[in-house]
Amino acid sequence: MKKWIPIIIIFIAVMMVFYFLNQAGLMKTKSAEELEKSMEVLEWHTKWVKKYYQPWPPKLILVPAISFKIKNISDKPMKYVNFNAIFRFRNDYENLGDCFLAAIRAKPVLPGEISEEILLVSNYGVEGKTKASFPSNPNWKVVVCKLYAASSGSPFIHLGDYTISKEIDFEEPEEVGIKPTDKKEEKISRI
Repeated sequence: MKKWIPIIIIFIAVMMVFYFLNQAGLMKTKSAEELEKSMEVLEWHTKWVKKYYQPWPPKLILVPAISFKIKNISDKPMKYVNFNAIFRFRNDYENLGDCFLAAIRAKPVLPGEISEEILLVSNYGVEGKTKASFPSNPNWKVVVCKLYAASSGSPFIHLGDYTISKEIDFEEPEEVGIKPTDKKEEKISRI
C-alpha cells in the first residue's frame, strides 16, 4: 500500500495542473466556427518557385507556392495557428503536393492586427530544362491550392481555393565563360 501513495500523489498533482491550465484558458480548444470567425486571409499571392536547379545538364524543378497574411478579426489574441496547403492540378483528384506549416507560434497576432507574410511551398512540382521551356511544357498545367487552418486543437477549416498563377519567381544565373566578341571590334583594338 505504501508504494501506491507516491503514484496517487503524482496523479492528483497532474490532474490539478490540467485543471488550472483549463481554467486559465490555455487548454481550451477552439471550435471550427470560432476559428473561421476569427481570421481573414489578406494580400494573397501565388507563384511558382525553384525547388531544384542545375545548369548542366539543364534541369529545373518548379513548385507552386502561395503567400498570404492573416488578419485577426476577433477580440482575442491569435496564436498557435497551423496552416495546410494542398496543391493539385485542376480537375485532378490526386495531390500534386502539399505543405504543412506551424506559422503563428509564440508571438500572437493581437485583435485587429495583421500577421507577417506566410509562405507555403509544395513539396512536388513540375520538371523542365530551363525557365524558358515551361510555357511550352505539357506537364505545366493549371494548379489549384486548397488552404486550411487549425488552432489550439480545433479541426481544420477551409480558408479558400486559390488558382496558382503562371508567374515564375526564379532567374537563371548568367552563363559563365568568355563572351564572343565582334570581329570588327577586335581588329580596331589591335591597330
